[in-house]
Amino acid sequence: MLVAALLTAACRPEREIATSPPAAVRPNIVFVLVDDLSKNLVRYMPNVLALQRDGTTFTNYTVTDSLCCPSRASMLTGRYPHNTGIVKNHGSDGGFRLFHRRGQERSTFATDLQAAGYRTAFLGKYLNEYEPRKTVVAGKPYVPPGWDQWFAGGNDYANVNYTLNENGRLRWYGTRPQDYLTDVLSAKARKFITSTAAEGKPFLVEVSTYAPHRPYRPAPRDAASFPGLTAPRTAAFGRVPVNAPKWLARHSPLTSAQLRHIDYNFRRRVQSVQAVDRMIGDLRATLTKAGIAGRTLVVFSSDNGYHMGEYRLAPGKQTAFDLDVNVPLVAAGAGVKVGQVISAVVENVDLRPTFADLAGTTVPAHVDGRSIRPLLAGGIPALWRRAALIEHSDPATDPADPDYTRFTENIPPAYEALRTSSFTYVEYVDGGREYYDRRSDPHQMLNLVAKLAPGRLSELSAALHGLATCEGASTCWPAARAVS
Repeated sequence: MLVAALLTAACRPEREIATSPPAAVRPNIVFVLVDDLSKNLVRYMPNVLALQRDGTTFTNYTVTDSLCCPSRASMLTGRYPHNTGIVKNHGSDGGFRLFHRRGQERSTFATDLQAAGYRTAFLGKYLNEYEPRKTVVAGKPYVPPGWDQWFAGGNDYANVNYTLNENGRLRWYGTRPQDYLTDVLSAKARKFITSTAAEGKPFLVEVSTYAPHRPYRPAPRDAASFPGLTAPRTAAFGRVPVNAPKWLARHSPLTSAQLRHIDYNFRRRVQSVQAVDRMIGDLRATLTKAGIAGRTLVVFSSDNGYHMGEYRLAPGKQTAFDLDVNVPLVAAGAGVKVGQVISAVVENVDLRPTFADLAGTTVPAHVDGRSIRPLLAGGIPALWRRAALIEHSDPATDPADPDYTRFTENIPPAYEALRTSSFTYVEYVDGGREYYDRRSDPHQMLNLVAKLAPGRLSELSAALHGLATCEGASTCWPAARAVS
């Protein structure tokens, strides 16, 4: 029945797509963004599973770059990394300093909604290199434009012993159980929701957790949970694809020590997302108590995914494999069809135009994404995007980078990739290529690029080049439909 429903929706003419509610009916938005959460963790998150049942799940949601700062910059601005210029976590071609220096904070979904009359709040991890004590503007710790309330941390992946910039004032938290960072963010977000609901203003709140990023530290009450749990042994675990690209082909089998390490840390990741999951339940309960659940959209997603042992790779990200780039996107609440599963191709550049659309405002022409509001309501436009763009630039090999790994052979060279609902095509800077038919090979274990006809290869390469050089919806949208 589900398949039939999806086919019916896919064939529905555009005039039958659910119409948008009047501009005066503008939903509140609660955006929960987590760090490095792969899809294989969702099964351990009952409140996320409940969100799926109550709303819409996107099975082909893709991040533009499986690395924290480039992905987050794309979400904030609605632009691909080749247009933001943020392609690394820090340094001359990435990070908060460059994002700020390029003036990109002046045009984000926060500034859009604040200008539209929304009360806005940010809590948690912002962009890599941002530090609470940073005084970009002389006088007091920096708060970016667009945010009415600001509670941001720095390099606080341990979730204890950290400082938050709380609306321009610094506050330190220690190691007590009540100082665990995810729980602190949850409490502050609930307080913001309650107070803003009482004022009757529409609001946007982003809660951006550090969990389950390495070192995968769980809340104290979860540290003994899931005893004996091990990492899933999928068809890709401990194996390299047939006809693997050069950077991956000669990887040795995982050692017993590596396997123990992976199992231990997978269990820690599951433990660490328990606080995130409770937060989602608590936020939804707060909306209900405030009487605004029916007027609020709750969105859950991650900045990128994560692999642990798949393809013989040490724990990490940055590849074009689905574990790293195809992450959860779940929405429930105002204007969202219940129990819906959408296979249409969606990207993180779509979040900004979606939030603006819901708020009854528009985005600048340079924004690359498009609103997914019609999809949330149950319709799939006839001329929707066919391909998502994935970009990966220089590897994170600097010890100052939170995603640094000394095992540089586990990080792919720079690449660009197309991901459709059925296949993934990759071009590496060293000339290597990959093509995976994910319908017959969902674990991406057979690289078929050598079997493609020259004409097909040329078509894919041209489509990829078109997306990788586009700018603004006027060129990016046609480019996203150029591949078949």
